[in-house]
Amino acid sequence: MGTLGRAIYTVGFWIRETGQAIDRLGSRLQGNYYFQEQLSRHRTLMNVFDKAPVVDKDAFVAPSASIVGQVQVGRGSSIWYGCVLRGDVNSISIGSGTNIQDNSLVHVAKSNLSGKVLPTVIGDNVTVGHSAVLHGCTVEDEAFVGMAATLLDGVYVEKHAMVAAGALVRQNTRIPCGEVWGGNPAKFLRKLTEEEMAFISQSAINYSNLAQAHAAENAKSLDEIEFEKVLRKKFARRDEEYDSMLGVVRETPAEITLPDNVLPGKVPKTA
Repeated sequence: MGTLGRAIYTVGFWIRETGQAIDRLGSRLQGNYYFQEQLSRHRTLMNVFDKAPVVDKDAFVAPSASIVGQVQVGRGSSIWYGCVLRGDVNSISIGSGTNIQDNSLVHVAKSNLSGKVLPTVIGDNVTVGHSAVLHGCTVEDEAFVGMAATLLDGVYVEKHAMVAAGALVRQNTRIPCGEVWGGNPAKFLRKLTEEEMAFISQSAINYSNLAQAHAAENAKSLDEIEFEKVLRKKFARRDEEYDSMLGVVRETPAEITLPDNVLPGKVPKTA
């Protein structure tokens, strides 16, 4: 941003500040119709008394996620947009390379009908699909929980097991290694194939790589974002016939090409 650009930006800033000040004054003069804007209290990481989240520096936590209380997130894991992990009355432990996908809820049990106090334990390289609910349960390494599945208190999902999308797994159910369970209530459907087991492992790797790209994007400063907007506008693809008439050949600059992984030289900020 050049000198003129900074001057224009500063003038715009003070115009906005003046307008907001006049709006506040008008609201006060209106008395009973006084309007007070409430600021968002969202915090990605939040303590509950002495219980504080511990998130590895190489984990990705989306800005709209909420990690509350005694929650541990391991190296290379990812907590996606809209997720809530609430370790307020017990602990949540998430291993390495695990992905908790968008809008999922992970909570714990302080009391239930069986009188058990249950944490939630999720192992390494686990995939938890969108909008899943995990409550006071254990999911071992390289297991798969499908979209919108619900795991209730005391559920135990063994390594390489799969909970199908939309399944409701009742309390204290154990899902053995290599099996697919689904339905409401969930029951055994069939054995996993070798290809499906390999897919579970690959899914975790794919999400770990994708999380790095999201972390890099979320770490960009306002200046970087505005610069990329200018580049995209400048090099926007025009109609091929229009370009041929002008004799123009357009190439997308490397700066705005989406990488397979994180751009070299970019170190994503941690949550």
